Amino acid sequence: MRPMAQVAMVMNLDKCIGCHTCSVTCKQTWTNRDGTEYVWFNNVETKPGIGYPKGYEDQRHWRGGWVLDRRGRLKLRSGGRVKRLLSLFANPTLPSIDDYYEPITYDYDTLINAPAGPYTPTIRPKSALTGNDTAITWGANWEDDLGGAAENAGGDVNIAAMPAEAAERVRFSFEQTFMFHLPRICEHCLNPACVAACPSGAMYKREEDGIVLVDQDRCRGWRMCVSACPYKKVYLNHHTGKAEKCTFCFPRIESGQPTVCAETCVGRLRYIGLVLYDADAVEAAASVTDPGQLLEAQRGIFLDPEDPAVIHAARAADIPEDWIAAAQRSPVYQLAVRDRVALPLHPEYRTLPMVWYIPPLSPVLDAVSDAEGDNTDPDQVFHAIRDLRIPVEYLASLFTNGDAEVVAGVLMKLSAMRGYMRARTLDGSVANELLDATGMTADEMERLYRLLAIAPYEERYVIPAAHHEDGARLAGLDTGCSLDRPGGPGMSGALEAAGKGPVDLPMPIPPPARSGGRR
Repeated sequence: MRPMAQVAMVMNLDKCIGCHTCSVTCKQTWTNRDGTEYVWFNNVETKPGIGYPKGYEDQRHWRGGWVLDRRGRLKLRSGGRVKRLLSLFANPTLPSIDDYYEPITYDYDTLINAPAGPYTPTIRPKSALTGNDTAITWGANWEDDLGGAAENAGGDVNIAAMPAEAAERVRFSFEQTFMFHLPRICEHCLNPACVAACPSGAMYKREEDGIVLVDQDRCRGWRMCVSACPYKKVYLNHHTGKAEKCTFCFPRIESGQPTVCAETCVGRLRYIGLVLYDADAVEAAASVTDPGQLLEAQRGIFLDPEDPAVIHAARAADIPEDWIAAAQRSPVYQLAVRDRVALPLHPEYRTLPMVWYIPPLSPVLDAVSDAEGDNTDPDQVFHAIRDLRIPVEYLASLFTNGDAEVVAGVLMKLSAMRGYMRARTLDGSVANELLDATGMTADEMERLYRLLAIAPYEERYVIPAAHHEDGARLAGLDTGCSLDRPGGPGMSGALEAAGKGPVDLPMPIPPPARSGGRR
C-alpha cells in the first residue's frame, strides 16, 4: 500500500439550475485573454446534447482515453509512441474550431458612430479570430435548455448506447423530452491519458495533491494531450502555441480556499475534499477486464482514512496530520465511498476521473403523490424511479458504463432520504421501512441529508492548506503559476507589445510550496 492524497470534487446535479455563473467566473479568472477566446475550462452542458466540443464523447471518432490490448494491458486509444511520433505534424483527430465554435465580437464602432437617420443602426457579428464578418451557427452554450436539441441532440452518443426500447422513449420536442444540466471541468484523473500522451513531458500530475497541470516552458504545442483526453478538456492557446487546461485553481487550493467555480456556484452543488488512495493499485483498477467493474475497482483504491493501518501508512508517506484529518472529514469520500451516491463520468474511459456526480433525481415523490400513491411507501417510490422523465438508462450511459441497476440504486437511496426526512419534518415519525429498503441507519440518513441539503460552507469545502515547510522538497522546480507569464491570465497582446510583465492574478498566490511537484 502506497497512500497518496488527491483533491477531488463531487457535483450534485439535482441542484444545478444552468445559470452558468461557474463558467463566467472561471472564464474571467483564467481564460479572458488572447488565444483563449474559445476556451472554457468550466462549461455547463444541457443533456441530452452533443456537448462542447461537438460530440466529444464519441471515442470511436476522437480516440481518447485508454483501452486494453490483447494481453490485457493498458494502452492509449490514440495509439502508441510510434503512431504519435508519425502524427506530430498531422494529427487527424483534433477538434477543429468548428467543433468548438468560432468566437465572435461585434462591429460596435458602426453602432456608436452611425449618423442620425430614420433607421436604427445594426451591427454585424465579427470573428474574434479573423476580424471578418461571420454567421453565428454554434457556441459553447448552444444547446442550453434544449436549444437546438431537436436538430442536434439525436447525435448524443449516450442515446445511441441506450437499449433500443429506452432510446425510443427519448423525444426531442419541448413537451416530451427530458433535460438536466451537466457542469464539466478537467477530471484531474488518477490515470490521466493526457499526461501519458504528452511527448515533451509538459503535462504532469502533482505529487502532493494530484492536480494535473501543464508546464508552459516545456510544452511544444504537439497537441497529443488534446487528442488523448476523452473529455476534451485540454485546449490549445492559438496565441502562445501552448496547451492549457483547468488548474483546479491550485493557488486557491494551496491556501485552503475552494475553486472559483465552487466558490461562486449559485446552487451550492459542488463539494471539494481530500481522498487518500493506494497509488500501487491504480494500474490494476484501470486494467480490469470487465468494464462493468470499473466503478467498483476505482472505489476499491480509495483508502479508509479512519483505518489505523491507513493512518500509519499515510504518516510514513509524509502526509501531514491535518491532511489526514481533512481526509477523514472529506465530503467527497462520504458521498462517493461511504454513502455511494456519487458516480464518475464515463468510467469506461479508464482514466479514473476524480470529479464525480450525484445523478439528478426527477420529482419522483411528487409524481407518486400526483398518482394518489403513498410517497412513504418504498415499493411505490422505487417503482416510480423506473418511470422518471430522465431515463435511468441514459444516466447509466453517462456514469456507470450502462449499468442501470447502479444508477437506480443511487436514485432510490436519494428518494428514500427525501421520504424519510419529509416524514420526520411533518409529524416526527420514523419511516423504518425506508431505512430497511436502503440498508441505512437513521444517523446515516440524516448525515446524508445534512450534507446534501443544509451543509454549511466549511462542511462542503474541506481543503487543507499547503505546507510551506515542504517547499524545500520541491527545490529546483518552477513553483510559480504556469500561466503567470506573457499570455497568461490578465495578459493581452497590447500589454505584451508595451513590454509590460505579468500582472497580478485575480486570485491570491501563497508563498511557493507544494505547487510544482511531479508524480
